[in-house]
Formats: sequence, C-alpha cells, structure tokens
Amino acid sequence: MRGPRQTTDAMSLQKIVEQIILYSRYILVVFYIGLAVSLAIYAAFFIKKLVTLTAGFMTATENDVLLAMLGLIDAALVAGLVVMVMLSSYDNFVSRLGDEDAARMGWLARLDPGNLKIKVASAIVAISSVHLLQIFLNTAQFTNDQIYWKVMIHVVFIGSALFLGVLDRITAYEKGK
Repeated sequence: MRGPRQTTDAMSLQKIVEQIILYSRYILVVFYIGLAVSLAIYAAFFIKKLVTLTAGFMTATENDVLLAMLGLIDAALVAGLVVMVMLSSYDNFVSRLGDEDAARMGWLARLDPGNLKIKVASAIVAISSVHLLQIFLNTAQFTNDQIYWKVMIHVVFIGSALFLGVLDRITAYEKGK
C-alpha cells in the first residue's frame, strides 16, 4: 500500500512533468524567430530582384519584365505564407497575442490549425501556379518532360489542397451534428 508521502511525491512528480511539457511550448518561439530572420533575408533578396528589374527595364523586353514581376509576386506570396504561419502558430501553440494585436488582425482569430493547413495548401497552389506561368512564358528553356513533371506536381498540390478542404468540411459537419 502507498502511504500519504508516496502519493504526494508521485503527484508532485506528475506536476513537474506537466509543467515541463506545458512550458516546452516556448521552445517554438525559437522557430518563429528563425522564420522572422529568414523573412528579413528574403525581403533583402526581394529588394535585390526589384533593383535588378528597375536597373534593366530600359533594355528588357515585355516578357522579361513580366517574368520578373511574376518572381516578385511569387516572393510576396511566400512572404505572406511565412507571416501567416508565424503569427497563427504562435497564437495557437504558444500564447495568445494581445487584444490590440488581435483586433488589428481579425483574420488571425479565424485561423485554427485546421484552417491554417488549408490556407497553407492554398498558398502553395498559388505559388505553384505562378511558377507554372513563368514556365509557360519561358518554355524555350524547358524540355517537354520537365514541363510535364512540373504540371504533374502542380496537379498533386491542387489535389492535396482539395483533399484537405474536403476533410475540413467533413470535420466541420461532424462537429455540427
């Protein structure tokens, strides 16, 4: 039989383990700060691409400018995806953002982990679409086999996004029952 001391010791050990697990979520902050640093590096890369486009626009063809603009659009989509993942993940897994921050970002309140997956999948499809458009505008640099596989990968992204959407709809329906 356990005595009162053993029960108390087991409960305090359990409490310590629970606290360690609970506070380990703050380790995720390292990843979010890393994403913020990578976003700053990507912003510098974006500015470099913009300066290159600006410097060469007098000699560039319309197709060259369009391809460069698509690259900038692609960069903006990727940056938005990173911000969405950082903010939503922090808000969902680490700590709620302040009331004034949440009020300015009403969309954040609607992003639970399930919705985030769908938004990420949609962003990946959009990014893939921009890449495909760049390829179609520049087909001379790609073989038919390369184009075929890039289209197939895009179709897989679309299928994955649709599948996640259907699963989310089923889950929402089940919760509503």
